[in-house]
Amino acid sequence: MRRVKLDRIDYRILRDLQAEGRMTNVELAKRAGISAPPCLRRVRALEKAGYIRGYHADLDPERLGFEVMFIALVGLDSQSEAVLSAFEQAMAEWPEVRECHMARGPSDFVLKVVARNTAHENDLTTRLTAVEHVATVQTIQVIRTSKQNPGVPVEPDAEAG
Repeated sequence: MRRVKLDRIDYRILRDLQAEGRMTNVELAKRAGISAPPCLRRVRALEKAGYIRGYHADLDPERLGFEVMFIALVGLDSQSEAVLSAFEQAMAEWPEVRECHMARGPSDFVLKVVARNTAHENDLTTRLTAVEHVATVQTIQVIRTSKQNPGVPVEPDAEAG
């Protein structure tokens, strides 16, 4: 992947697309203060360079029947690369596991999991404890989410680019 030197306009494009990915190229260009053709070239260059990894819709879990979200802190009985990779691969196959992060600290992995209800949460936790090499599972049920911003803060930085 070739590296793109980010300027003020690129940062504006990234910030606007992260906030509203369905924005038209014309609107994006207008906000960035440039015309549509160079804006589209910049977006394609940012995609090719890996700054933009994809575009996604933000779905409402409750409307789709997922009333429970929980965090699972998972400890494994080994930290060998084979065991870590096997666990990651297993979690990639579970649709309810929305995020899987290898962590440094008291747990090896932090998972964000959605469930239809508490019974489903209990079933998922039981299944999780049965995964090979899982030694400990601690779950934390999310009661309310007051902030959920995807991505990262996008601000021009002298160190970036």
